[in-house]
Parts: sequence; structure tokens; C-alpha cells
Amino acid sequence: MQSCLSVHPALRHICRAALLTALCAAAGFAIPEAQAAPAGRAPVYVHMNGANMFLENVVVVRPGQPVVFVDEDTGAHTIIGYNPATGATSKTFDGVVQGTPGPGHAVHTYTITFRHPGLKYYYCSVHAELLKEPGGRTVPKKRPTVHGFGDPMAGLIIVTDDPHLLADNPKTARSKILPSYFGG
Repeated sequence: MQSCLSVHPALRHICRAALLTALCAAAGFAIPEAQAAPAGRAPVYVHMNGANMFLENVVVVRPGQPVVFVDEDTGAHTIIGYNPATGATSKTFDGVVQGTPGPGHAVHTYTITFRHPGLKYYYCSVHAELLKEPGGRTVPKKRPTVHGFGDPMAGLIIVTDDPHLLADNPKTARSKILPSYFGG
């Protein structure tokens, strides 16, 4: 089996951050998740649309860089952080974003920042539920009551200073309002 640190160089930082987070949690140390964003850092946007999905379901940010969830859907969504190892949900990464009635209306947003490098998993509890898989890992699965969509509404934020990963964000993550979606 390959060591986490012997994988692709761009992934080493994430592996180290995930290992550090796991060790701190196992030792009983609390790691604060959210903080105010430093001035001058452009936000990274994650959009929600009528397909009940996070369009940029994996984004990369620097510690302290804002992540702005933009609801360009008519329905409300939640953004809830969780730990896949334990299934516990976060008390600080927990937001509700109201829907947008239509063109010309202001879009609703939820903004969060993370102080420490690591992997931040999240899901929408309206459209997905957390279930334990064989082996003990907790993952979001599509809610049985959600019709017409095959994937659970979930995503990942990678918090790192690695320039290769930071350059990999989707182009849409740079714009608050996407063309041909509701705007305000």
C-alpha cells in the first residue's frame, strides 16, 4: 500500500493537513473551524442551481479566504459541514441559504472561512442525508424523497497554500452571479 506522503507532490500538503487534523482530534484538541476573512482575499464562489447540486463541488482556498455559497435556485438549501470519520456535523459550518424568486431579485448567500489547512466536507440536508458505509466512513447519500436527481448534494473545500491546487478551481468559482442564472 502506498504512503500518503509518497503520492503526487500536490497532494502531500493535503495529506499532512488531514493527518494533523486527525491526530489533534484523537488527542482531544479542538481546532476552531471558522474565522473572519483577512482583507484583500477574493472570495471563491460555490453556486447552487435548479439541478439541486453544488456546481463547484470541489474548491480550493487559502486559510482565511472566504467561501461564498450563492443560491441561484428558487428553493432554499443548507450547507452543513461534517466529519466523514465520525459522522458528526459541525456547529460552526452550518448555514441556510434562501432561494432566489427569479431574475432581478437579489441572490442569497452564506459565507464562511477556515483558519487551518485541511479537508472540509459539506452537504445540503434538504437533498442529502448522512449514512454510514461498510467500514465506518460516513458519506452523503441522495435523500429518498428527492426525485429526479441521482447524486447527493454534497461537496468538499480544500484549505491549503499549495499553488498548484489553488490554480485548479473551476472558472465559475471566480464569479458571484453566473450568466443565464438568476441575478440581483
